[in-house]
Amino acid sequence: MNKISTEETVTLKQSLTQCAHKLEETLNTLLASGNRPEERLIDAMRYGVLGGGKRLRGYMVMESAKICGVRNIEQALRVASSVEMLHAYSLIHDDLPAMDNDDLRRGQPSTHKKFDEATAILAGDALQTMAFQILAEEETHPSAAVRVELVKMLALASGAHGMVGGQMIDMLGEGKNLSLPDIKNLHSLKTGKLIRFATEAGAILGETNKDIRGRFVAYGRDIGMAFQIADDILDTTASEEELGKTAGKDAHARKSTFVSLLGIEGAKQEAQRLAAEAAKHVSAFGEQARFLVDLTHFVVERRN
Repeated sequence: MNKISTEETVTLKQSLTQCAHKLEETLNTLLASGNRPEERLIDAMRYGVLGGGKRLRGYMVMESAKICGVRNIEQALRVASSVEMLHAYSLIHDDLPAMDNDDLRRGQPSTHKKFDEATAILAGDALQTMAFQILAEEETHPSAAVRVELVKMLALASGAHGMVGGQMIDMLGEGKNLSLPDIKNLHSLKTGKLIRFATEAGAILGETNKDIRGRFVAYGRDIGMAFQIADDILDTTASEEELGKTAGKDAHARKSTFVSLLGIEGAKQEAQRLAAEAAKHVSAFGEQARFLVDLTHFVVERRN
């Protein structure tokens, strides 16, 4: 059985890179291609999820699992891969003409441009269902109760009262002047719930008590909102080359954002405040949580 490394000389950047490589290998194995009639669908799924991204959600799963005493890295990688598949499905569907209508993702043609719209829809559907399949399999955890809890919490994070519901609110809000509480609610659903699950998943996998699990939930909630505010700032200030996708789309769609309500400096201050709050939630874990603490700075200072 491989163990999750606790090497203390590694920097956050190195740790992120190492984790991304491991996740890429796991995703590649889980989505192995072959000579099958449905191979075009598999190709589109692989295109949508492999070869790009910082894997921040998967990284949060891995780090929270390590802190919570999970020593089987394969189990943690499976849960992290499930989150990355769910996230990839949301991006594939978000890019469709009926949604955000974006031709670029991570500097490459969006899945519907590389293949076609129908294939992109099916690829997203298949990645979503596979995410739950992975969580339900015995290889993820020997306890059926743990597997059911993972499935339930991911469903809550990604469904009508989570990510999908947030997307609906986002679409309905185009051209309207939303209040700050409305924007916070929108993004707590659309972006925050999946990030919260990513940090909570490690505690579920480690079968921790309510107090520890609650700390990871609170961390995910606050870092998730800080992440979204940073996204709003980047959409205003970063170039298309930095983002790897179309810049300035929020303003073009006349969306209310943290930047439109608070201004760039006000948004930066709010992101930094939330990042500091997130760090406090895991400070009790001491040196074990140093990468999660460092991550709070990373998400608000990044340029893509």
